[in-house]
Amino acid sequence: MAVTTTKDGLVRSTSRGLYCAAGDFYIDPWRRVDRALITHAHSDHARSGMASYLTAEGGVNVLRERIGLDAPVSGIAYGEQRRIGDVVVSFHPAGHLLGSSQIRVEHRGEVWVITGDYKIAPDASCEAFEPVPCHHLITEATFALPVYKWPESSVVFEQINQWWRENQVEGRTSVLFAYALGKAQRVLCGVDPSIGPIGVHGAVEKMLPHYRAAGRPIPDGIVKASVDYKDLLKKRGLIVAPGSVQNTPWLRKFAPYSLAFASGWMAIRGARRRRALDRGFVVSDHVDWQGILDTVAATGAETVGVTHGYADPLVRWLREERGLKAYEVVTRFSGEGFEDSDDSGERERGVDEKGSA
Repeated sequence: MAVTTTKDGLVRSTSRGLYCAAGDFYIDPWRRVDRALITHAHSDHARSGMASYLTAEGGVNVLRERIGLDAPVSGIAYGEQRRIGDVVVSFHPAGHLLGSSQIRVEHRGEVWVITGDYKIAPDASCEAFEPVPCHHLITEATFALPVYKWPESSVVFEQINQWWRENQVEGRTSVLFAYALGKAQRVLCGVDPSIGPIGVHGAVEKMLPHYRAAGRPIPDGIVKASVDYKDLLKKRGLIVAPGSVQNTPWLRKFAPYSLAFASGWMAIRGARRRRALDRGFVVSDHVDWQGILDTVAATGAETVGVTHGYADPLVRWLREERGLKAYEVVTRFSGEGFEDSDDSGERERGVDEKGSA
């Protein structure tokens, strides 16, 4: 059984979230605190009601969109060092979604890195992941099992394009479920817009201006999937929407349709069938098993905390195969969800994919 965090350590788990006493701040807290450092804007990492927020500059607008346009959010450039209390902090690209970060904390020569959610495969929708050398790494473990190995993104997007073309021939609307923040934008940057019209759910649409402002290649001509554009999209269009719209009147107006989900959980046999999907595409904005191992090695960390997902098997592997000090970091959240009812990033390990898979 994995050993959990204690009161010792520069960053420790508390009832409010990860806490750094030397800087008197929390990282991704889930209860109200005075000073919150936020890795990214999914709601299992970014909650409303904090007295102050600090996040990467590239993520300020999407964070405000999620927690409130008047929220007290400040931005910091990637790599810029800032002293908070007795520690020096900096934010570094995590490759999860626009503006997502790993947070580096240095105190008296000791360096900790908290990854938040991350992936190491680059994509056009966000800043590319960069490994950060450290003594102590706290890594997510959403897909920390050897069965999870992601295919090349280019291969998966060609599969999506071909499914879309086939549906046009059959006279069906292509409906692809993807999380409104992060996954949906990655999909839009990866599909071929020349195939046909593209519509998006309103939850996806409100994030697009922030991605375009950041220079991300969101296709032109995307419309809000509504009654006004029903005739344009039916039988030939691609609609990108959160999975929560399945079996709703909103979706039924675009029938006949083919349903698919872009998710890391689609790598598991039976996941598509349980959700009553026609297709499942393996697209995850989290790191896979080998990516976690490669990241641990790249950082040079001697001690590894594991959180958000399959912590126990990863802890055991790091101890037995790598000879590292490893332990489980207990948090309120446990993995990447699949239902994502509000498309925010809530997680249910092994059942659904979270606000981003």
